[in-house]
Amino acid sequence: MHARDLMVTDVKTVAPDDDVADAFKRFARYSFSGFPVVDEGGRVVGVVTESDLVDLFEPDDETLWIPIGLPPFVDTLTYQIKPPWSDLDLGVDMVRNADRPISDVMSADVVTVTPETDVDEVLDLLASDDPNINRVPVVDDEGTLVGIIARQDVVRAFRDRRLE
Repeated sequence: MHARDLMVTDVKTVAPDDDVADAFKRFARYSFSGFPVVDEGGRVVGVVTESDLVDLFEPDDETLWIPIGLPPFVDTLTYQIKPPWSDLDLGVDMVRNADRPISDVMSADVVTVTPETDVDEVLDLLASDDPNINRVPVVDDEGTLVGIIARQDVVRAFRDRRLE
């Protein structure tokens, strides 16, 4: 079994110059947790996920460094302060970020496979310790998107094989 046997070819995508508001509309319209970002030639240049957009509304960690002890025995402890979600003004954040291009928030380091990639390699990618790999774009030799494989596609394919 190869990637071509698992992939879905009707892939919903976004462009790098689409804005955050466009991405929110796509997430509302389709039940996907991420979209490949493709350039004008259809080449994969990134992936944008719901998590990437949620990160726009989370404040950066504020860390206080509290020194303990006297020289030369100084240790450093860290204490994180995170304001509760109720203290954030999401409406203001949405307006502030709505026009930002997807290229500002997408993950540009994308793991891809080709249609000929063995299913074991696809499984290794989707089962890796990297929590950011939930889907794998399938590209041809020029990097043009030809399909996508999500975890559920793999589960569905193995279920269907068992039922045959």
